[in-house]
Amino acid sequence: MDLGLTGRTAAVAGGSAGLGFATAQALANDGVRVVVCGRDAKRAADAATKIGNSCVGVSCDVSSVAGGESFVGQATKILGSIDILILNSGGPPAGNFASTSVESYDKAFANGLMSMIAMTKLVVPQMQTRKWGRVVAITSIAVRQPMANLILSNTARAGLTGFLKTVAREVAGDGVTVNTVQPGTHDTDRIRQLYGATPDAKTLDIPAGFVGDPKDFGSVVAFLCSESAKFVTGVNLQVDGGAYAGLI
Repeated sequence: MDLGLTGRTAAVAGGSAGLGFATAQALANDGVRVVVCGRDAKRAADAATKIGNSCVGVSCDVSSVAGGESFVGQATKILGSIDILILNSGGPPAGNFASTSVESYDKAFANGLMSMIAMTKLVVPQMQTRKWGRVVAITSIAVRQPMANLILSNTARAGLTGFLKTVAREVAGDGVTVNTVQPGTHDTDRIRQLYGATPDAKTLDIPAGFVGDPKDFGSVVAFLCSESAKFVTGVNLQVDGGAYAGLI
């Protein structure tokens, strides 16, 4: 399926590994010029080489407002302008209400909320001027169904979801769509850190019977960036193999 994205540009935060990498790969496969970032310069460069299509990897830590702004600045310099912004960052440490200090929330919010707001503030006005743009945030199914022992992630990502839903309605008339994708359990380093080297679909209660493939997830995000998805905005889409049990 032609997504109508050939020649477009994308900045993919946290695109050197995991779901961010899979998303960058899917976009590049559809003709998008991509810049990815990672905390480690070599890892970012290696990821860019694997992604191909003239992808560029830059060293940047988007876990703070300054880091997020730096990534946007570097990506804009390389690409000229950013048509597609993928908001993504590593998850905060595990912990529950009793074990998590008040101070821990500041760092988690800087990483999972404030840096994402900063990037959005820099990029979206330019998209509005050009009358075309796509913003997709990779959040978590925990926004709909909070996950045990991940209180920092549950809280920060829920805040980002509220922010982006508000922005989506404000900029829809300017040709800019804003959506979030809420992954369940996919075969990534983060999931292995949380659940062991071989996550088991039955143990994790995934009705589909298997753990998600990051490549499939990337294709979902790429579709939301496509021309065909121009009427899709303000959506919070779970990609979880049926794990979320709620009606809405």
